[in-house]
Amino acid sequence: MRLGLFMQPVHDPARDLTQVLEEDRETIILADRLGFEECWIGEHASATVEPITAPLVFLATLLNETRTIKLGTGVFCLPNQHPAQVAGQAALFDHLSRGRFLMGIGTGSLSSDVELFEVGGDTDRGALVRESIEHILAIWQQEPPYDRAGEQWAVRIQDMDRSEFGVGHFIRPYQKPHPPIAISIMSPGSGSALMAGENGWIPISGAAFLQPRYTASHWERYAEGCERAGRRPDPSIWRVSRSIVVAQSDEEARDYVLDPDGPMAFWFRYFESSIRARGIARFAAPDDHPDPDNVTWSEIAESQVAFGSPGTVMDKLVALRDRVGPFGVLTAMAHEWDDPVFCRRSMTMLAEEIMPRLAQHARAAA
Repeated sequence: MRLGLFMQPVHDPARDLTQVLEEDRETIILADRLGFEECWIGEHASATVEPITAPLVFLATLLNETRTIKLGTGVFCLPNQHPAQVAGQAALFDHLSRGRFLMGIGTGSLSSDVELFEVGGDTDRGALVRESIEHILAIWQQEPPYDRAGEQWAVRIQDMDRSEFGVGHFIRPYQKPHPPIAISIMSPGSGSALMAGENGWIPISGAAFLQPRYTASHWERYAEGCERAGRRPDPSIWRVSRSIVVAQSDEEARDYVLDPDGPMAFWFRYFESSIRARGIARFAAPDDHPDPDNVTWSEIAESQVAFGSPGTVMDKLVALRDRVGPFGVLTAMAHEWDDPVFCRRSMTMLAEEIMPRLAQHARAAA
């Protein structure tokens, strides 16, 4: 069992953007020092609540301030951009990071981005992801000239008059044959999980608001995809996200998580608005909730966040693993730092006091 970090990030738009971005950087620098294996950074073009518009630009500022942590896009929203742009940017960053790059891809679900890039309605965003990644892999593997036509995009370079100078050629990644590819999985029974299994990609169950009774379906679909491809499913590559708050006592952690004016309340209210708009509030409702379509943010938070003293959090994470299955990487959700001392202490106790015991438990269970 290894430890990672998933950072959308989500911030109160009323806060100073420069300040919150610096806090996000400090979070990742601390994660690197604490031995977190990886971090995943979101991409959103049109929301000040999730303000990182270009994850590789943000991650590039961390290359000289981190040493071992792997830096991933969580995710490139492939329907929103031309695959040649993604291929070029990803290959460049892979070189700059000397192979510390993880390439997360996905459909993108932010409502304003879906409207902005005109990929809503009847658009099959999953099909666009498949087409885009096929173009990207071809760009990295094939020699020019290029003449690839798809339903949404074309990759066409025919003029090879200056090929000797490299004109018409795409740069290729540092890692061979390409960086590890991961795909974000959100909904129960997700087609993205099936796609990950079929293609040998890393499955990331990134919806920390999703109840474990649904998260388990991600592994089932991933395993189904592996079976179709004649591949043995490897649970060690499965990432499962969870919000985690570690404090000196259960009471301190509970007060922090359920503070109606705190960052956790803002985070859950924001997602409550999203899942209500999409008609999927029931996916976040606790087991046996009497009215799952009208679940409140505090009910979601109390049932979903692994909060408490180190011992209590350990018990909750063991229960999570027992419920969803033997995943290999716990990706802790990054939240706003309203109290830097408290937040640094929470991360430190997770990495130093809980994860060694959780990894030991996982080995024993295996």
